[in-house]
Amino acid sequence: MANGLYIDFEFCSGCHSCEIACRNELELGITDFGMKVLEDKPRQNPDGSWHWDYIAYPTELCNLCEDRVAAGGIPACVQHCQAKVLYYGTIEELTAQMLEKGSKGAIFIP
Repeated sequence: MANGLYIDFEFCSGCHSCEIACRNELELGITDFGMKVLEDKPRQNPDGSWHWDYIAYPTELCNLCEDRVAAGGIPACVQHCQAKVLYYGTIEELTAQMLEKGSKGAIFIP
């Protein structure tokens, strides 16, 4: 059964903990990222509401911490996410979780 990463964008606080945890786990250089957080800057919608999201996403360097997972752990980004918006599991579990939530989410499959 394949595993992946579910990312809930609605509540990401943009703390970048996932970036740092990933960089440390994979021993990446200062300019390399296995996980990256982008900011979709604030803008006002036509209805007057505001849009402002932080979007965490795995890059091509992400291997879902295969060594940690093989040893029984979870990916470093999931463990260190302060907002608890990153989830690791089977594709089936993550799909069910995303469908239940219904918005602002994505599943990453390496």
